[in-house]
Amino acid sequence: MAYIQLEPLNEGLLSRISDVLLCGWTCQHCCQRCYESSCCQSSEDEVEILGPFPAQTPPWLMASRSNDKDGDSVHTASDVPLTPRTNSPDGRRSSSDTSKSTYSLTRRISSLDSRRPSSPLIDIKPVEFGVLSAKKEPIQPSVLRRTYTPDDYFRKFEPRLYSLDSNLDDVDSLTDEEIMSKYQLGMLHFSTQYDLLHNHLTVRVIEARDLPPPISHDGSRQDMAHSNPYVKICLLPDQKNSKQTGVKRKTQKPVFEERYTFEIPFLEAQRRTLLLTVVDFDKFSRHCVIGKVAVPLCEVDLVKGGHWWKALIPSSQNEVELGELLLSLNYLPSAGRLNVDIIRAKQLLQTDVSQGSDPFVKIQLVHGLKLVKTKKTSFLRGTIDPFYNESFSFKVPQEELENASLVFTVFGHNMKSSNDFIGRIVIGQYSSGPSESNHWRRMLNTHRTAVEQWHSLRSRAECDRVSPASLEVT
Repeated sequence: MAYIQLEPLNEGLLSRISDVLLCGWTCQHCCQRCYESSCCQSSEDEVEILGPFPAQTPPWLMASRSNDKDGDSVHTASDVPLTPRTNSPDGRRSSSDTSKSTYSLTRRISSLDSRRPSSPLIDIKPVEFGVLSAKKEPIQPSVLRRTYTPDDYFRKFEPRLYSLDSNLDDVDSLTDEEIMSKYQLGMLHFSTQYDLLHNHLTVRVIEARDLPPPISHDGSRQDMAHSNPYVKICLLPDQKNSKQTGVKRKTQKPVFEERYTFEIPFLEAQRRTLLLTVVDFDKFSRHCVIGKVAVPLCEVDLVKGGHWWKALIPSSQNEVELGELLLSLNYLPSAGRLNVDIIRAKQLLQTDVSQGSDPFVKIQLVHGLKLVKTKKTSFLRGTIDPFYNESFSFKVPQEELENASLVFTVFGHNMKSSNDFIGRIVIGQYSSGPSESNHWRRMLNTHRTAVEQWHSLRSRAECDRVSPASLEVT
């Protein structure tokens, strides 16, 4: 392998650069050979230092000066002759010449430092960059600060974090005995187990005890000594596909012994939260929520299974939902017909203690504020999740369509007395909510095409408050 020796830099240029860079002081009038100060001999007070340089002598310079003092401390810069630099015939600088040049440079710097016993400390101001002008104006960065008024300060607070309901967030740190003594809502006994073979979760509602006496908000309840409890089961965050036990009449210690299965993959089940809500049934008023139990399924062994007694805690939802109704609307402009399909309903409010409900749907066409036509579906016995699949058609001219309203009311059939009201919605000119208005608008924009949508049932008072069409029907 051949080695190539690199040519060194020009000796004169290298020496000049080293003289300028390694010199701590620079003469104002000349920039070369400043270590001898041969061009100008000014007094020490008149020497102008063109900074910046370190306030203390560098360590390498101190080491060189100490070595020179040990060898020969009587030489000065004027006593040291300049050694002429010669090159070898082949243009390369010998190692002896390089060592001599380095030694000479070190002696010159140390002699200059000996002439100036101490380096003055100079406070060098920071350099300001800007456009040169006749008048120098210092430029200082400005800090933008926003002044907060008292209204802005209190607007940052979130009142819900300081409400009385926030104490429910501390329930996780309490034991069941502490929760029972604090809220006194009773306890619920239940169990869970996952079947890996059939991929479903089984929830067993066993019993409850020490339930509180019922509460009547409107004074219509007749029996204030006993409750009619039942339990609703769902896997959060899905509250639509819920299950419901039967109603146990006039007892504060109900025994349910009912099992329910949820078709759900195992990994998905571990991400859900089991919610058990104990509700008090009241035939003549709204059902009242007694309490609830929430169990994250990731904290239990689903395959092994187990059963627990859990204390009930208050629920932010004081009243249960009335159920949902699936409808389909279609308008034919050429025939002037408004077609309505009642498909199904689910999780309807239970109206019968013994056998659930016997629900049916009444459809009423209102033109402006006048009732025009009334139709209804058949009733299905003993269910809260009925399937109807019944179609109805109303004669509505196209010029009258914008003033039409459809009132859907779900009742529980009762042979002995008047039918039990469950829930209502209004779709059309006087819709009962944003969901109903959106369904009607979609139907108007897509003629000859059926438009389906789920709707949450509302109370009679809520519909009467927002829809004049609800006041015109019974």
